[in-house]
Amino acid sequence: MHIDLYERFWMWSAGAICAAFFGTIVYGLVSEGTRPPSHVETIDPTAVWSDPRFAQPGVTANPDGSVTVTAVALMFAFQPNEIRVPAGKPVTFRLTSPDVVHGFEIVGTNANTMVIPGYVAQFTTTFATPGEYLMVCHEYCGLGHHAMMGKLIVEEAL
Repeated sequence: MHIDLYERFWMWSAGAICAAFFGTIVYGLVSEGTRPPSHVETIDPTAVWSDPRFAQPGVTANPDGSVTVTAVALMFAFQPNEIRVPAGKPVTFRLTSPDVVHGFEIVGTNANTMVIPGYVAQFTTTFATPGEYLMVCHEYCGLGHHAMMGKLIVEEAL
């Protein structure tokens, strides 16, 4: 069987590209320590409001000066809808949903996560600049999705 030189070139090029893509995945997994999440915290979505971790959503100050924000994303609101945190202190967000998949993004920052029923999403960030930030849902969650928003107020630390 005769394969033209140009066809052979394109076959080898496609194979090299596939090998390069596979190599970058292996590199990221092995040498950079990228691992899928483990020890994921779960929650019964039908019992979010009775679960002690989310029964009282709000802001809690920790002894080290950081704060923990516990919030629930539900159709079509965030609970609490207004959150006040200090500037320059680590803020840990803990979120869950009792109904459908939601998104949680604080516009103008790098705070962004998906909120999936049955799981607790958690991330930590620090807000350097005091001000008001818009919290929005960035995953389509139903007909009222466009109105799902809240406010984060970053206050000057005392």
